Amino acid sequence: MSTVAPAAQEAPAEQEAPAEQEALAEKTAPEKYVLELADLTKSFGATHAVDHISLSVPTGSIFGIVGPNGAGKTTTLSMVTGLLRPDSGRVTVHGADVWKDPAAAKRNMGVLPDRLRLFDRLTGGQLLHYAGTLRGLDRKTVRKRSADLAIAFGLEDALHRLVTDYSAGMTKKIALASAMIHSPRLLVLDEPFESVDPVSAASVTEILQNYVAAGGTVVLSSHSMDLIQRICDFVAIVVEGSVLASGTTDEVRGTGSLEDRFVELAGGRKTAEGMEWLHSFSD
Repeated sequence: MSTVAPAAQEAPAEQEAPAEQEALAEKTAPEKYVLELADLTKSFGATHAVDHISLSVPTGSIFGIVGPNGAGKTTTLSMVTGLLRPDSGRVTVHGADVWKDPAAAKRNMGVLPDRLRLFDRLTGGQLLHYAGTLRGLDRKTVRKRSADLAIAFGLEDALHRLVTDYSAGMTKKIALASAMIHSPRLLVLDEPFESVDPVSAASVTEILQNYVAAGGTVVLSSHSMDLIQRICDFVAIVVEGSVLASGTTDEVRGTGSLEDRFVELAGGRKTAEGMEWLHSFSD
């Protein structure tokens, strides 16, 4: 009778050292902040448009930046997106420095600037094709994504019309679609709801919320306190180039509304005086 020798026991696998495990966990953990601003400054002559602004934008959030006219919001977002060089400070997008490694940083961004000028002698479809091709997408992908975006933004009947013939709201929507076509990690939107009707605004909001639910991040500026309060997870109030309050929307607004907090930090409501002539009407 033959006997079978017991199988040799396998040597226990060598366990990773705690330091190696920690490094691996750090490497595979989701990124905490997709956008970071560190001590950002910009002056125009004697005017300090942006005065040492530092912000961290969590991944998978909608982050609102609000402030009165001339507060430095657009200047800040222009430096974030590489459209304007800061005097000092640093901006990183998904770990890439916007000014030291602009190609990598901009690859991860979709941008809707303030007072955007488009190639408006193109049709809406041609503009989307141009935006997608510029971002390195192949023709088939551009065609599919253009169709999806047109339906989402209600522009499917307008793709064959020149952008110059679009209404202000339609122009805003085709510009936003162009910013999203390459599926960036971060959308930077300066006044994305300006000139957009309430129905379209609701559709755009839903698109942005679905994008964030899938892991994207949105940074937007707006003068609509109600909108910011409803859709933003985080908010920063900027006044005279400085961040006066930043955090979750609930933290920033406190016990009142975001509009009340904003007005308080911006210097309070101004009382109109010396305009008695307005109360008597000319014939």
